Amino acid sequence: MLRSLRLSKTILRGWQSVRPLVLRADRYLLTLFLDLVVVNIALLIIILLHPSYSPKWVWISRRPYWFITLSALWVLIAHANDAYTPRVMGQWSQTARAIARTALTTAGIYLLIPYITPMLPPGRRILFAFPLLLLGLTLLERRLVVWVGTRPIFRQPTLILGTHGAGQAAAYAIAKYGHTVFEVVGFVTTDAQETGQILTIEEDPILAHLPLRPPDDIQGGPVHLSVPVVGDYRALTDLIRQRKVTTLVLAIPQQIPGELLQVLMDCVEMGVEIIPMAVLYEQLTARVPIQYIEGQWYAAMPISHPGLKGLYPVVKRLMDIVVATAGLIVLGLLLPFIALAIYLDDPGPIFYTQQRVGRGGRLFTMYKFRSMIQDAEEGQPQWAQEDDPRVTRVGRFLRKTHLDEFPQFLNVFKGEMSIVGPRPERPEFVRELSRMMPFYRVRHAVRPGMAGWALVKYGYAGSREEALIKLQYDLYYIKHQSIWLDIIILLKAVVDTLTLRGR
Repeated sequence: MLRSLRLSKTILRGWQSVRPLVLRADRYLLTLFLDLVVVNIALLIIILLHPSYSPKWVWISRRPYWFITLSALWVLIAHANDAYTPRVMGQWSQTARAIARTALTTAGIYLLIPYITPMLPPGRRILFAFPLLLLGLTLLERRLVVWVGTRPIFRQPTLILGTHGAGQAAAYAIAKYGHTVFEVVGFVTTDAQETGQILTIEEDPILAHLPLRPPDDIQGGPVHLSVPVVGDYRALTDLIRQRKVTTLVLAIPQQIPGELLQVLMDCVEMGVEIIPMAVLYEQLTARVPIQYIEGQWYAAMPISHPGLKGLYPVVKRLMDIVVATAGLIVLGLLLPFIALAIYLDDPGPIFYTQQRVGRGGRLFTMYKFRSMIQDAEEGQPQWAQEDDPRVTRVGRFLRKTHLDEFPQFLNVFKGEMSIVGPRPERPEFVRELSRMMPFYRVRHAVRPGMAGWALVKYGYAGSREEALIKLQYDLYYIKHQSIWLDIIILLKAVVDTLTLRGR
């Protein structure tokens, strides 16, 4: 009995020494690594069962590209299905859907690639065994990852400094997206009179005013929170010791006074990680919370503009030219059929042009196939609505498949647009939205795109409120733009096209 007690104490001390490292481990990379291990194990099992591969290990050792190709496919398709976002990784139901789509799509494409993948097995049983084995093993592995990752012992005890809008938005974002990483133990206030209160949060304060559809990222049911105000900032260091806090979310939008700054320095000396609310919200939601940035302009704008340094601008422009050239060839092949369908459905012009605001605020003419009846706006700019009655029957199909956007490949080829970037807006709406929303004109720091982060995550805006949500996504893209993010956006756009998810 005494020996067991000593062993337990030794294990506890050992865990306490490595716990900060485990809590701060990159769960995304760990999950990705485990996924790739299981994916390659599934392929290895199929090769070992294949009667044509003998001797087995000679075949495997001489063809590493089989495994490299499968791994690359998995990474791309899994990211296109949001399999590594906090929202998905923290909920088994969403994880299962994302992994099922990824496994079946990856297996299907992999089996159809000639020369650089194993030849198709001669029997139907083994042919169907690979998709099913890949699906079963990855679901089993992810079920274990979700179960382990949601254990309380792996969560970081977290305090939120700030009890009002920004603090409550941070608490909601943690509960919705980051509950497997952070455990909110309470609010810390700058007003001692609030100590002891229980704050009830039932919706994201950032989106509370919206009467319209929420972003896809926050769907899946409401979150109801009751979080206590455990003390004011003067007792912060004592609260950290008592509750073994490892993370402090700084949710005070105004200037930090000198006394509070000294307390925060004490927290840093104690080894506590301090995360600004805007940074945390951005990491968890892939949106920039512009409502609570106020004077912290650097949280909304890239200090070091990713689009102006290194090889990224060159590679992006080359990608634009290659994709636009291929798109124009496809457009030329489809043009006679689309033009005929548009004219027979609603006689009139085949193409539709609009003035849009591009990079640097410059105006350009954007081309589209006409998808609405003639004179749909009657001289007055109007927001496009879901199930808009002005859309023709052929126009509805063109929008669902995004074929109405194909003429914009010409804008891309001319350099007025990019394949990936914020969707260009009409100058009338830009003037209005710029007055309403801080940082709106930051969108014009990059070329507008045919597909964008806001488009694949939210869709088309049909109102000023929805334009605000899209701005949050656009600012995230501008701050984090890269070739990798562009590829993910393109993949998502292709999936939306093939599944008819257009507006």
